[in-house]
Amino acid sequence: MALEAAKLVAGLRETFGSGKTKSYEWRVSQLKAIVKLADEREKDIIGALRSDLNKSEFESYVHEISGVKKSCKLALKELHQWMTPEKVKTSSTTFPSSAEIVSEPLGVIMVISTWNYPFLLSLDPIVGAISAGNTVVLKPSEIAPATSSMLSKLIHEYMDSSAVKVVEGAVPETTALLEQKWDKIFYTGSCKVGRIILAAAAKHLTPVILELGGKCPVVVDKNINLEVAARRIISGKWCSNNGQTCVAPDYVITTKAFASKLIDALISELEKFFGKEPLKSQDLSRIVNSNHFNRLEKLLDDEKVSDKIVHGGQRDETNLKIAPTILLDVPEDSLIMKEEIFGPLLPIITVNKIEDSISVINAREKPLAAYLFTDEKKLEEEFIGSVSAGGMSINETTLHVTDSSLPFGGVGESGMGSYHGKFSFDAFSHKKAVLRRSFAGDAAARYPPYTPEKLRLIKALLDGNILAIVRALVGW
Repeated sequence: MALEAAKLVAGLRETFGSGKTKSYEWRVSQLKAIVKLADEREKDIIGALRSDLNKSEFESYVHEISGVKKSCKLALKELHQWMTPEKVKTSSTTFPSSAEIVSEPLGVIMVISTWNYPFLLSLDPIVGAISAGNTVVLKPSEIAPATSSMLSKLIHEYMDSSAVKVVEGAVPETTALLEQKWDKIFYTGSCKVGRIILAAAAKHLTPVILELGGKCPVVVDKNINLEVAARRIISGKWCSNNGQTCVAPDYVITTKAFASKLIDALISELEKFFGKEPLKSQDLSRIVNSNHFNRLEKLLDDEKVSDKIVHGGQRDETNLKIAPTILLDVPEDSLIMKEEIFGPLLPIITVNKIEDSISVINAREKPLAAYLFTDEKKLEEEFIGSVSAGGMSINETTLHVTDSSLPFGGVGESGMGSYHGKFSFDAFSHKKAVLRRSFAGDAAARYPPYTPEKLRLIKALLDGNILAIVRALVGW
């Protein structure tokens, strides 16, 4: 297996060394191929996502297929500009000269994707790697086997198979790949595996982007449009893969006085969206497999929270479904508050003053996303200034991830590095500094033998003291 991985990487290095992936034309052809794949095989993609996660056609298209197409179309529109060297100013030290920053591809990239958005999170990083002119290996998640198999087949069919390859499998295959030397590794998944990726990359000094997760908080103030806020919280939590999303709201903080109103609003809107029997709703994704179902059951059955359920809690083990579930005033030392939930359970923590929510968040690891619902500008400014998170949305959840003008990535425990839009291009590029000088203007002062006069001139130049420069030049 290790030998096969080594041959794979060697082949990709040979392709990269040929220089063909660096051309604008090749990059454009591969981006267009991804768009064509998404258009022509839309039904196949939707079918695979339904098989793996019971995703509705709406969720599959809006949350996955359209995101890939959007990334490709933006790259196609902006690629020429992204590739153009950036002219920069030079200093008096290098006068006369010109300088620029050249974006060059890193080389051979490995993308290890995850199962919750297996189409989007496989191809979106590849869009960035291809745009930057790299060769790529994709290791899709074995937990979404239908999508993994489909990607292996379609990428080979639509894209340049000498430059973009797919390796299916589980831990042994991933381990063999990690033993190789890469020019960058992009990983989406858990903190536990992220540490394994980082340790493996360190052996070769390989840079990494880690898109991890964490417990994303939602702070809800009282002076809001409660109906709209409830809908947006539900949308981020249960309408996006039934909570199996890295930026999904993980827990809510509100005041003791406002909690009952918030819960009533959430319940009312949940019933509008999924009916009174949500386990029968075709719009509610299932839990990905029995292991994750059992993990979520364990969180619910914890004796510290079993009596804290105020809505939901219904389960269908046969179909791997858990209804949207709200819990109130769960203890800080309960399992559900120690682990990232990654499912349809939403604990609510209450505080005396809404401002106290900031210290509650800051007592934990830095989350991938943080959300605030308020009309108070002062609280908004304090929240943005005091809470460290990968990204934020004010009076919304998760939508900041969809804006290509914003970087998406974590901080601290929630990850490192970012991508989306031009940030994806930059993530897989090296910014190479280039300085150009003519043979004119060669100053004797920079060369030995060093004299007091030369030192005075060099000091004046380095300090930018024009009068001192003039004095030094005229021998004062």
